[in-house]
Amino acid sequence: MDRRDFLKTLGATGAFASVPGFARAAGLIVPKAKGLKITGTFLDEISHDIPHQNWGEKEWDADFGHMKAIGIDTVIMIRCGHRKFITYPSEYLMKTRGCYKPSVDLMDLFLRLAEKHGMSFYFGLYDPHADFPTYAEVNMAVVEEVWKMYGKYPAFKGWYVSSELSRKKPGCIESIARMGRQCKEVSGGLTTFISPYIDGTKAVEAFKGILGKQSGVSVGQHEQEWSEIMDGIRGTIDVCAFQDGHVDYSELSEFLEVNKKLCAKYGMRCWTNVESFDRDMPIKYLPIKFDKLRMKLEAAADAGLEKAITFEFSHFMSPQSVYSAAGNLYNRYREYFGI
Repeated sequence: MDRRDFLKTLGATGAFASVPGFARAAGLIVPKAKGLKITGTFLDEISHDIPHQNWGEKEWDADFGHMKAIGIDTVIMIRCGHRKFITYPSEYLMKTRGCYKPSVDLMDLFLRLAEKHGMSFYFGLYDPHADFPTYAEVNMAVVEEVWKMYGKYPAFKGWYVSSELSRKKPGCIESIARMGRQCKEVSGGLTTFISPYIDGTKAVEAFKGILGKQSGVSVGQHEQEWSEIMDGIRGTIDVCAFQDGHVDYSELSEFLEVNKKLCAKYGMRCWTNVESFDRDMPIKYLPIKFDKLRMKLEAAADAGLEKAITFEFSHFMSPQSVYSAAGNLYNRYREYFGI
């Protein structure tokens, strides 16, 4: 018997398991299900840095089914519009901002599918790509219009004040508080939330080729600035879900613990926005490596955070994403949690 035949025989009989240097194919070698499960996702159909998938109702219905299968119970429209593209036929935005009329009313579609699949829907405000006072002023009318058009839908459960803040900027506290108050007053007190980011070493512009910067905000400075911000918006914002992808994995636990402490101090619920795309790759943006996602979910669980949402399922975790790696991530996620 030559060497090749000998190796075939070992493989057929399972003898490799007893040969030094060889091992059977194995599952995870880390404890399963130690992380915080993802139970919410953004819906990013008005994007500026990831591709459109051009789905119709059939594809969206199937995707909501994939979400439901892993326990997602909350969907958040990340923004109802960005500059001139919008998700619903807003007479106000088309008239005052020159926005284009969409071919499909995605607000109606998402609200119907959320109800069908037993999910809560959160509405993300319009992004005029302007300063904070302008953002607030435009959205005062948007919130009124949207509630009149869609407030009757049973799945409409809250509001996402979509301006992504990191450091204290001129007008930010007053504008966020104003928008949170407006959302609550119009809808009879529905939940409001924000999803800021941490100004860490990976906090660089999406359209630049660099992946990081030499230094980021310290934990102490982050705590100091956000203490002031949260003090100014308390009572108008109910939930804060910091994005988790802008700091190194070795720093994340400390930031998560500070975020939880801040939320408790100022009467907010503390979620985490677990990014399911990879900020460490030269191509922006691709599905994240499973171990990176796992480590972030485990850090969130260790910090005792209430809920994990992700940006975002449909592109980076869905079996029907334009990225085939997203379906693989979905499978690895299900294996890890035994779903």
